[in-house]
Amino acid sequence: MSDHDTFHTELSVGELAQRSGVTVSAIHFYEQKGLIKSWRTQGNQRRFPRSVLRRVAIIKVAQRTGIPLKDIGDALRSLPDGRNPTATDWRKLSARWRRDLDERIDQLTRLREQLSSCIGCGCLSLRDCPLRNPWDELGEEGPGARLLETDPD
Repeated sequence: MSDHDTFHTELSVGELAQRSGVTVSAIHFYEQKGLIKSWRTQGNQRRFPRSVLRRVAIIKVAQRTGIPLKDIGDALRSLPDGRNPTATDWRKLSARWRRDLDERIDQLTRLREQLSSCIGCGCLSLRDCPLRNPWDELGEEGPGARLLETDPD
């Protein structure tokens, strides 16, 4: 492979950061977490296949929606031979994440609806609070906020 061919098939960490819109430190972090892989040149410089741009894009999209890095890593590791996701793979991955997002949206919607009844209630001095202590399950333990989130199911 000539230097010209190599230039078009691999990226330095700086080039990857510039092309993907993430910082060099984020690239290093993703690599440390096993989300992307590089190799070293004879001069000990990191090189990434150009195809890693797709993985970084998927990581960024998933992070924007609040998917934890562990779940992103698990999803990417589920791909055969650690290959980059195809359109079919993306549909499967996003369907898995969509369920989690739907649950979080429902939880946030319930929280938003309860906020108006909470303003000025003085949570820290009341025995029960519909947000911090729904259904007053912990009321016997005394006043104050006990839980931030609970699942009514």
